[in-house]
Amino acid sequence: MNKKVIFGGAAAILAGVGVYLLVSKQQTKNGATPASDAWTANNIPDLTGKVAIVTGANSGIGYETALVLAQKGATVVMACRNLQKAEPAAAEIRQTNPPGTVGVMELDLGDLDSEQRFAAAFQARYDRLDLLINNAGIMVPPYGKTAQGFETQIGVNHLGHFALTGLLLDVLLQTPQSRVITVSSGAHRYGRIDFDDLHWEQKTYKPNPAYGQSKLANLLFTYELQRKLTAAGTDTIAAAAHPGWTETNLQQHSGLASFLNPFLAQPQSMGALPTLRAAVDLHVTGGQYYGPDGFMEMRGYPVLVQSNDASHNLADARRLWEVSEQLTGVRFSQLGGA
Repeated sequence: MNKKVIFGGAAAILAGVGVYLLVSKQQTKNGATPASDAWTANNIPDLTGKVAIVTGANSGIGYETALVLAQKGATVVMACRNLQKAEPAAAEIRQTNPPGTVGVMELDLGDLDSEQRFAAAFQARYDRLDLLINNAGIMVPPYGKTAQGFETQIGVNHLGHFALTGLLLDVLLQTPQSRVITVSSGAHRYGRIDFDDLHWEQKTYKPNPAYGQSKLANLLFTYELQRKLTAAGTDTIAAAAHPGWTETNLQQHSGLASFLNPFLAQPQSMGALPTLRAAVDLHVTGGQYYGPDGFMEMRGYPVLVQSNDASHNLADARRLWEVSEQLTGVRFSQLGGA
């Protein structure tokens, strides 16, 4: 490729980064949430006696979420696929001497059999579940399939968490004011649910659109779950969050994202705040969506944000729910015909 084209492209990217940083700083001066009024971990109440599950808690914002919850007194179950990575992460949290406790349980969201085992083991050990934080995810990997044959991103990011929530619904409903928090992404804005080829078997696989589809599915699921919880008269709520542009190993398959991380990404501790606010802020109501307050919601302190029109499409939400039940075999019968 012509060197001028390469350098020109790099210059354009860096120029864009410069504009972003300039706008972000100007926004802070002209009305962005000042640090003194921002929602931070200091706003989290005492969580002693609360039990939380955080999927994918061995790294990234999942680790930060588990860390903060334990530091506020919660009993935290780190639900992770790779125990060799999860146990050292749990040990790191314990070294901070939190008032809460952390434990590790094996969970592979790409295998429905693993989810069944996890749900049974959890409910044999615990009689309450205050917070189910559906955090784990994968982003733009090469094409692959889960144990049951689902395209990996829709399989892990959506179907895995759909099934997990359904399998834990009994203990959620018996816990007063429990919450289901699902982590989505700004990428939902370019997502489209292709019901005719959900698993990319008939068309050429494109990692970014597949990721967008899975993140849109997270929101369709959250909003439909909340409608069903409301109709059933429960006090359990479902809400969602997104971390903005946060530097984590989620971007390991994206060369461009990794390149731009030093310029655009916020630290993991900031990226976890929208999830934490959705999980514990007493003012949160079902069906809300939290993200950073900065330019294009890429960084900043957590505030209530709006998802796109596609995420509120009732027909798509109901169809996705039905398809998800059929594919996973998990049905939310406790919610009746809601």
